[in-house]
Amino acid sequence: MLAPHPSLLYVLINFHFRILHSPWKFAQHLCITYLLSLLAFSSMITILARDPGPVTSDKQEQSARHAEDMNVMEALLMGGDEDLHTPGKWCRKCWAPKPERAHHCSQCGRCVLKMDHHCIWLGHKCIGHRAYTSFLHFITCLTLLALYIAVICASVVYYAFNNPLSIDEATPVHAMMLFFAGAVITLVIGPFLLWHIYLVSTNQTTLESLSPFLLLRQIPELPEASPETRKLSNPPLEHELSYNQRRLVREAHGHIRLYDVGWRKNWAQVIGWSRPFGWVWRLALGGGGKGDGKSFPRNPRADELLARLAADLVDADRHR
Repeated sequence: MLAPHPSLLYVLINFHFRILHSPWKFAQHLCITYLLSLLAFSSMITILARDPGPVTSDKQEQSARHAEDMNVMEALLMGGDEDLHTPGKWCRKCWAPKPERAHHCSQCGRCVLKMDHHCIWLGHKCIGHRAYTSFLHFITCLTLLALYIAVICASVVYYAFNNPLSIDEATPVHAMMLFFAGAVITLVIGPFLLWHIYLVSTNQTTLESLSPFLLLRQIPELPEASPETRKLSNPPLEHELSYNQRRLVREAHGHIRLYDVGWRKNWAQVIGWSRPFGWVWRLALGGGGKGDGKSFPRNPRADELLARLAADLVDADRHR
């Protein structure tokens, strides 16, 4: 983020001070670019320095959850194919309880609350419950900064083509390089930002959105079927599904939003505001999400849709 600033200062000073004689425009562009840079840096530091979402805060909490969810003997007796992501289960890899929406990151070697993804571009850090708001703020500021620099420099290049004798040779070169750099970053990070805006609006994580078979860990107990015809476990495992059953799960994944409680409440939950127009403060300065990251309000229609999916899977199992 600091790399383009020397060239940007060169363009702003030469173009707005020496050519246009407009110190107000210079001050405006300088304040906006450095404000966006400062906000992006603050969010990046928060992502790198803050724990993305510890599953347990201390040994006492771990012991309490241990006694509540599963004892050590039950954890030891779990089979190798036991689901490690099911809410309320025990993670055999990091030896800790796994709350709802928590996932085990193989790169970090630990469970992360409401894990979104593991980001190799930000110090190989996980983006989880405590870091997601800062991550969203970071890519928003980065996209706006790149877009703003591209627009500023595009106007300089346009002026240079129309008034080649009134501007020096170096300024358009710097402006053109900054324009291409800003345009590329905008085209790369911009769609990523739009994708995460969609995820927040539907209250999904990247893992939940891209992994349709996570629904299998949420469906209720399968309806009764004869032992001769049933080929599925209860709950079913992904490798047991036939082609038609996999298609049913993928289609259901398209319209089952387990935690979607309306876009306003989704944004309030993820961004963490509770007052009118609190989202403006959060988007401007960043901050943390609401809740403890271990329990979340569910879509009231989710259980009905999951029960329908379970019935469809059993029906398809009879015709295999």
